[in-house]
Amino acid sequence: MDFSINSQQKEIVDLVKQIVDREIRPRAIDMDRSGKIPDELLQILVSSGVTSMAVPAAYGGPGLGVDTLGLLYEELGRGCAGVATVCAANALASYPVLIAGTEEQKKRFFDSVLSGRMAAFALTEPGAGSDAGAVSCRAEKTEGGYRLTGTKCFITNGPIADQIVVFANTRKTGGIRGLTVFLADSSMEGFSIGKIEDKMGIRASATSELIFDHCFVPEENRIGREGMGFRIAMETLDHSRAVVGAVSVGIAQAALEAAVIYAHQRKQFGVKVASFEMVQQMIADMAMETEAARALVQKACWMQEKEDPQSGVMAAMAKCLASDTAMKVSTTAVQVMGGNGYSKENQAEKYMRDAKVMQIYEGTNQIQRLVIANGVSY
Repeated sequence: MDFSINSQQKEIVDLVKQIVDREIRPRAIDMDRSGKIPDELLQILVSSGVTSMAVPAAYGGPGLGVDTLGLLYEELGRGCAGVATVCAANALASYPVLIAGTEEQKKRFFDSVLSGRMAAFALTEPGAGSDAGAVSCRAEKTEGGYRLTGTKCFITNGPIADQIVVFANTRKTGGIRGLTVFLADSSMEGFSIGKIEDKMGIRASATSELIFDHCFVPEENRIGREGMGFRIAMETLDHSRAVVGAVSVGIAQAALEAAVIYAHQRKQFGVKVASFEMVQQMIADMAMETEAARALVQKACWMQEKEDPQSGVMAAMAKCLASDTAMKVSTTAVQVMGGNGYSKENQAEKYMRDAKVMQIYEGTNQIQRLVIANGVSY
C-alpha cells in the first residue's frame, strides 16, 4: 500500500488548505456562535468546488478518488468540522444516487450540486436511529408516484437543502423489506422544515427536522426498486464512514496544533509549560494517537478506492478509532491549556464539542464495534 501523495493530490490539498487557513479558520468561532455559514463563505466553497468534491467526472465533477477525498475532508475538519459536515452531506446524499440511481437521476442530481445547490440525506427519525428498519415515514403508492408522510430528524443541511434523498417505507407493516429511497426536493407541496436543532457542536452546519405531509413524488424519482432501501443505506454508510474518520483526524490535528502552540507560549514557574514532563507526555500521546488514526483512515480510503471486499469493515474501524481519538485528543488539548482551553475565546473547547458527534452520527461507535466484530474473519 502506497499512501504517498502524488503531485495532483498535493495541488488539490494545497488549494483546500488555503481556503481553510484564509477563509474558514478565521470565521470558525463566529460561525460556532451564530450557528450558520455566512453566505459569502458558502459562495467561496461552491465556486471553488468544495461542496461538489464527490461528483464523478462522468457527470462533470472532479472525479476524485476516495483516497484524495479523505485528505481533503481532513483539511476541512482541521478548519471547522461544521463546514466539513455541510460539504460531506452533499457527498452522503450522492451515494444512494450513484449506487442505484438511473442515468437521468444521476445527471439531474449532480447538475444541481455542481450549480451550487445543497443536498440532504434523510434517514433518521425520532424512532429510528441506529435501527434503520424502524423507519415509519410512509410512501403510499398513488397514480403516477408516491405520497410521502412522516417526520425526519437530525438531518444535516435540512434547512438549506434543495434536493433530499428520503428513506420511506412502502409496506404498511414496516420493516427493512419495505424500505425504499426517493429523490425529493424542497419545493414539494406539503414539505416543511420543522425544529432547527441548537446543537452542542458542529454548529456551523444547519440541522433540522423535515416534515412530509402527503408530499407527492413521481415514480421516476424512486431510486432503485421498492424494498432496496436498507441495502442502499448500508452501502452508503460503508462509503461515508471513512469520511467521518477523516474529519475526525482533522479535528485531532487542529487540537494538537493548538495545544503545542499554547504550551510553547505559556509560562508557569518562570518556564514554558512545554518543558514540563507531564505536558510533554500528553502532547506525545496526542501526536501518536493522531498519526495512528490518520494511517487507519488512509488505509480505509485506499481499500475503498481499490473496491476491496473488506473495505466496509475497515471504514467502520477508521470511523470508530478516529472519532474516539478526536474526542480524546481534543479533551487533552483543553487540559493542556487549562482555564484558557475551557474559554470560548479560543477554539480548543470547540474542538472538544465538535469531536463528540463524530462518535455518534453515521452509526454510533457502539454500532461500529458490532460491524467490526461481525466482519472480522480469520
